[in-house]
Amino acid sequence: MKIQKIHHVAYRCNDAKETVEFYTKRLNMDFILAIAEDRVPSTKEPDPYMHVFLDAGSGNILAFFEIPNSPPMGFDENTPRWVQHIAFQVEDVATLMQAKTELEESGISVIGPTDHGIIKSIYFFDPNGHRLELTTITGTPKEMDKLDQVKWDMLNEWAITKKAPQHAAWMHEKEFAE
Repeated sequence: MKIQKIHHVAYRCNDAKETVEFYTKRLNMDFILAIAEDRVPSTKEPDPYMHVFLDAGSGNILAFFEIPNSPPMGFDENTPRWVQHIAFQVEDVATLMQAKTELEESGISVIGPTDHGIIKSIYFFDPNGHRLELTTITGTPKEMDKLDQVKWDMLNEWAITKKAPQHAAWMHEKEFAE
């Protein structure tokens, strides 16, 4: 078996309407589908929900569930908030910076831009507390190839030492050379 693609990724939301409005207004996603049920189709449990789907571009779908009869939404307390996030790619640095300006003008606090060596990113939160990243690729084909060549060496070293391998240290050296 070979996976064709991710059909959708689903997260919980506090308010389906507010969530759809945020993603359509702030990130220009199209609202493509809503499904509401009184029972969970897979388990037949009585648990009403609203399931909404948004077009995240290039066949990618972002979905949310509002489940009002469940305890309040929470996050994994043992995982730092910066780890769990949804990242969306934009065309270029100019688009990234325009998005930052528009988000800040609408009252949304934005971190960044952060230069990761091969990408630049900004970070902010949606109304549900999900951390979002907008990113654009800045690495050259040569840099991307260089990373591709060391990926297994890096992973294998990490598996043994649990310390950051230095195979791609050049990415961080680049930011100090500018």
